[in-house]
Amino acid sequence: MGEVAAGPRLLITGGQGFVGRYLASAVAQNRPDWAIDLPAPPTADGEGLDIADADAVAAYIEAVRPDMVVHLAAIAAVTTSVQSPRLAWDINLGGTLNLVLAMQQHVPKAHLLYVSSAEVYGASLTSGAPVTEQALLQPINPYAASKAASDILVRQAAANGLSATVMRPFNHIGAGQSVSFVAPSFAAQIARIEAGLQPPMLSVGALDEERDFLDVNDVVRAYTLALDARAILRPGEVFNVASGQAVRIGDLLERLLGQARTRIEVRVDPRRLRRTSVPKAIGDAAYLRKTLNWAPAIDLDDTLAAVLEDQRRRLASAD
Repeated sequence: MGEVAAGPRLLITGGQGFVGRYLASAVAQNRPDWAIDLPAPPTADGEGLDIADADAVAAYIEAVRPDMVVHLAAIAAVTTSVQSPRLAWDINLGGTLNLVLAMQQHVPKAHLLYVSSAEVYGASLTSGAPVTEQALLQPINPYAASKAASDILVRQAAANGLSATVMRPFNHIGAGQSVSFVAPSFAAQIARIEAGLQPPMLSVGALDEERDFLDVNDVVRAYTLALDARAILRPGEVFNVASGQAVRIGDLLERLLGQARTRIEVRVDPRRLRRTSVPKAIGDAAYLRKTLNWAPAIDLDDTLAAVLEDQRRRLASAD
C-alpha cells in the first residue's frame, strides 16, 4: 500500500513490472500528492494479487478504493502467449474483466487507464503506412487477440458509464526490460562478449522488420498526461502512443554495436527466426500530440545506451 497523500489514490496493476516501475517513479517524482498502490504479483503461497482471481481483485479494489487505476498486469510477450494461449487469455482478458467488474461495483466513479497494445492492429499494419486509432483491430497472435478483446471490453464498459481511457503503445524500450525483447536481447549478448563470456559473435533472428520504437519514459509520460486529463476526455477515448518513425531491426542492432567496446560479428541463427506477416509497423500519434500536447523527447541512441549499460551492470553484479 502507498503512503497516505492529499491527492488522488492511484493503483497500478503490474506495478512491479518493467513499465510499472517507470510509471510509479514518474508519478512519485512529478505528482507527489498522489498516493500510489503497487500490488505485489501472486506467489505460490497465495500472497500478492492474482489478477485472474475475480474474488481477490474485488476484495482488493474494495479495500484500496482507488480514484485511478492503470492496468498494466498482463502476459506481455508474444512468444509466451503462443506457448501458453490459455494463460494469456486468463490473465489478459480475464484479469481485465475482473478489474472492470470490481471497479463498477466498488468504485464506480474511479477512472481506468487501460494499457492496450499496437499488436491489436495486427493485419491492419501490413500496408506499412502509419495506422491511426480508427484502423481495424485484426490481431494475428494470442497476445494481440487477448489484448484486442480487452480493449473492446474497456470501451464497451466506458460506453455504459465507466470512466476509462485506452492507450495503444507501440514498441517501447529501456533499462530493466526483459531479454525476451529485441533491444535488451542484443545488449545482453554485447555485454557478455565485452566481458569475455561469449565469443565475439552475436546471434540474431530476422533483421529486416521495421518497428516504431519509443523510450519507456516517453510512454509513461503519455500515461500521466492522460490521467491528468481524465475529467475532460471522452469516455473510452483511445490514443496511439508512437514515434511515427520506422526503425529497421538491423539498424537498431548497428546502433547498439556502434556503442560496443569491442569488434563483434553478427550471425543469423535459424532458431531465432520467427514467421511474421507484419514487416513494418508504424503508429500515427497525431491525436495524442494534439489532445495532450505530447511528443517523444528522448533520442533513440540515448535509450539504447541506457539499455546496454543496464545489461553491463547486471552482468557485473552477477559476478
